[in-house]
Amino acid sequence: MTSTATEIVFEVSEDEKDGGYSASAIGYGIHTQGETIEEIRENVREALECYFDGEAARPEVIRLHFSHDEVLVL
Repeated sequence: MTSTATEIVFEVSEDEKDGGYSASAIGYGIHTQGETIEEIRENVREALECYFDGEAARPEVIRLHFSHDEVLVL
């Protein structure tokens, strides 16, 4: 599936030091945080609703892209 005008992508990363998650919309000034994956899902929906506030151009699909860094110690 490719990105369209009716889709918005959030880059989600886990804070390995303090716990929780942060999410930022690619190409938009929308940012939010949450302690759990379920909370980040809810907060992303709420942030999107606040940002577009009734606009007809609101994206229909929210894609969450989870980034994961792996650290290897030698």
